[in-house]
Amino acid sequence: MSKVAVLGITGNAGSRIANELLARGHSVTGIARDPSKAPARAGLRLVAADATQAATLAPLLQGHDVVVSATRFVGGIDAATLVAAARQAGVPRIAVVGGAGSLEVAPGVALIDTPQFPEAYKAEAGAGRVFLQALRDVQGLDWTFLSPSALFAPGERTGQFRLGGDQLLVDAQGNSHVSMEDFAVALVDEIEQPRHPRQRFTVGY
Repeated sequence: MSKVAVLGITGNAGSRIANELLARGHSVTGIARDPSKAPARAGLRLVAADATQAATLAPLLQGHDVVVSATRFVGGIDAATLVAAARQAGVPRIAVVGGAGSLEVAPGVALIDTPQFPEAYKAEAGAGRVFLQALRDVQGLDWTFLSPSALFAPGERTGQFRLGGDQLLVDAQGNSHVSMEDFAVALVDEIEQPRHPRQRFTVGY
């Protein structure tokens, strides 16, 4: 079993990823500004910290096999800080909860660049695209960036989904969606059996 640090454990995605990790017997360190929002459980250690500072974060990551970043891109940890902290701590793998905005809907056309992309999400999606590109430029560190489908909301854990690469997944009705619970399953599957080293991949129905 792995020792996994989860940044942003009190958030929608982070809490579900922690649930999935714990259910499979992994040891989890949850890091958040206010970890009191996360329920205490066996196998879970909670730490209050500002993850946006590499000097603060690195000591907390020591001894872990993987660090999962489930913070927002705007106002959360940036790629350079995450990479620096992982390197300082000797953590060999990074897994990032990405966004759908940088996925392609046509060759060379990202979802964020389409006219129908909501203005309210552009800043976060744009920052996510910058984060992904920064990871792609990193040498000597294993990382994975998992983008959800366009509609990413709490729902059911079905364990039934499809994986893709850099293209947005849509179902037979033209919808692009995945539950946060199934997203967590896909991410923990990747932690347990890496199939996308130094790659972005996506999950959807």
